[in-house]
Amino acid sequence: MEIIENGFVFSDDSNLVDVNAVHHYLSTESYWAKNIPLALVQKSISNSLCFGIYKDGKQAGFARWVTDRATYAYLCDVYVETAYRGQGLSKKLMSLMLFHPDLQGLRRYHLATLDAHGLYQQFGFKALENPERQMAIVVKDIYEKERE
Repeated sequence: MEIIENGFVFSDDSNLVDVNAVHHYLSTESYWAKNIPLALVQKSISNSLCFGIYKDGKQAGFARWVTDRATYAYLCDVYVETAYRGQGLSKKLMSLMLFHPDLQGLRRYHLATLDAHGLYQQFGFKALENPERQMAIVVKDIYEKERE
């Protein structure tokens, strides 16, 4: 699946993903994966349904779904490079990702965000109705611990 708009290419072809560029963003600029090792980024990309935004052949944005493609999908690692923000790229990317044929008819689409609630609400995401039913094991600063 590929869309070209205003000089940007939006694609679900994981072969196009610049793993080093994604790793750089996640490990140095994201709040959720600071210092993540390159090998883990490679593994996560290999085991996910990935989407990229490209400008002149370079990675301009990225997102991935962790999914069984039958009942559940978790959206993560969503970003647009700073130089390309404010152009509606994240909205276009979300449209492409939510209407992907492998993600139709799922029981649950899930994500976690610190500051992009407004973006995701436009696509039907809302706060959990029964958060007390949700549980998680959260290992804080896991990539910091691995560096020590």
